[in-house]
Amino acid sequence: MIDLKRDSKTGELKKATGLNSHKWRCYKPGQKEDFPISRSRFEDFTKCPKCFYLRLVKCLKEPDGPPFKLNELTDTLLKKEFDDCRKKQKPHRLLVKEKLKHIVPYDAGSKIIEDSKKNKKKWEIIDVWRDAQHKGIKSRFKDTNIILQGGIDDIWFDTKKKELIIVDYKSQASKDKVSQNMYFKKPYRKSYQTQLDFYAYVMMGMELEYPISKDSYLYVVNGLEVDDGFNGKISFSETLIHHEVKTDYLVNTIQKMVDTINSTNTPDSHESCNNCAYTDRRNEIE
Repeated sequence: MIDLKRDSKTGELKKATGLNSHKWRCYKPGQKEDFPISRSRFEDFTKCPKCFYLRLVKCLKEPDGPPFKLNELTDTLLKKEFDDCRKKQKPHRLLVKEKLKHIVPYDAGSKIIEDSKKNKKKWEIIDVWRDAQHKGIKSRFKDTNIILQGGIDDIWFDTKKKELIIVDYKSQASKDKVSQNMYFKKPYRKSYQTQLDFYAYVMMGMELEYPISKDSYLYVVNGLEVDDGFNGKISFSETLIHHEVKTDYLVNTIQKMVDTINSTNTPDSHESCNNCAYTDRRNEIE
């Protein structure tokens, strides 16, 4: 995919530099100031340490991919459904169907937040946790300057165990039936498990009223080819996929990530990294 740099406000083409213009997003090895690392950046490290390092430490900016607007729409609509249940403190229809009536969307309350311009606004805490760009869930990794963060889709509450449940929405279009037994068989979906584990680990480091559950869920909506034509609508199946949270393995990987960005040596790339392979081939031609 060819990506052209444009002005974010006017849409006019601009000269591409290959560098991130937001220097606050770049890390200096050995710096003392707090530095946020999101779940997606952590995932970058697990895929290719070299690409991760070049982006965060050398401040390179890779081409942007296309936005997934349909996925964003399904997320928005699901959040509206669950927020309605949150207000009424009743289980969502799929939870009722799955005999999980004891689970309801968590109502964490609200609080007043002051923005960078000193304007104060009342926020629902669930919306704070969802806001990956500016707020989100956050906790410090050990005694380092690294702040792990992310934006969750939802938190449910187990009224029996008095525990908080991590939830993420997934939108897809597959001819394969979505099932608990088969869902995580596809290799790329292993990252979904890591995503739930990462969010759980971050929230375990936060001051919360209730502990984080070992149970977590993906709410999977799957576009179906069941109609004669488009006719202005798409039909979806809805499936809950359970994942047992595991966080112990994350600690060593996060520590390696912290050690990597505090080094002045660029790490090796992953042998399966397409980005690095493309760059190597291009350099050979030039």
